[in-house]
Amino acid sequence: MSNNRLKKIFQKKSKNLLSIYITAGYPKIDAMPKLAGVLARGGIDFIEAGMPYSDPLADGPTIQHSSSVALQNGIHLDLYFQQIKQIKEETDLPLVFMGYFNQILKTGIQNFLEKSTDAGIDALIIPDLTPEIYLAKYQSVFEAYNLPLVFLISPTTPLERIQLIDKISKAFIYVVSSSATTGKKGQFGLREKAYFQRIAGLDLKNPTMIGFGIDSAEKYQMACKYANGAIIGSAFIKSLHGEDYLKNAETFIEKVKKV
Repeated sequence: MSNNRLKKIFQKKSKNLLSIYITAGYPKIDAMPKLAGVLARGGIDFIEAGMPYSDPLADGPTIQHSSSVALQNGIHLDLYFQQIKQIKEETDLPLVFMGYFNQILKTGIQNFLEKSTDAGIDALIIPDLTPEIYLAKYQSVFEAYNLPLVFLISPTTPLERIQLIDKISKAFIYVVSSSATTGKKGQFGLREKAYFQRIAGLDLKNPTMIGFGIDSAEKYQMACKYANGAIIGSAFIKSLHGEDYLKNAETFIEKVKKV
């Protein structure tokens, strides 16, 4: 049902998509809906809404810090879903949950999926739920709620696994730019370009979005050259400083999207 919004985005626009990651509850407890409004006005294609977790395995120091602050601010899963509903009242942008499987198990899988569907989540990124465990134990329940999982691939992912992920995916594939955590600095070099070219040459049936380490208009444009678009997280989170964080967010998007 809700996943149709995400499918429509990729059908309508096959190149130069931009998704931005927001940490719920950061920098203020009520920031996420406000930031979503800024992103919608800035022409973002879909939002990755992160639910803070105390042990975020895939996240670098910037997002870890934002998660820690958000948890101290008092964010919790029920409030997260309330804020997702607020976003839905302001914009029709697709919303992708990003969080960890322990959070979901603690809530109860069906309970979590019901809340996600009710709030208007379009897809889920759960880095610690592997394709193999998903297929063995959980595929039927996720499909019953029509909530597709977005799986991550990296430079070390074997071809057979990439093909498996492409076979079972129903939203997009998250192409991690390096084997590091989020927030990696530096320019994309020959190694990253060769990797992006290799993935682009596989003729995957699902759209691809490149993420991790994209912090400038130049890197965004390079990612778009080899994939359908890019996801920016740490660099955006870093821009949200001071009382003018909404204005800073707006300025950041303008800089990244400059032609």
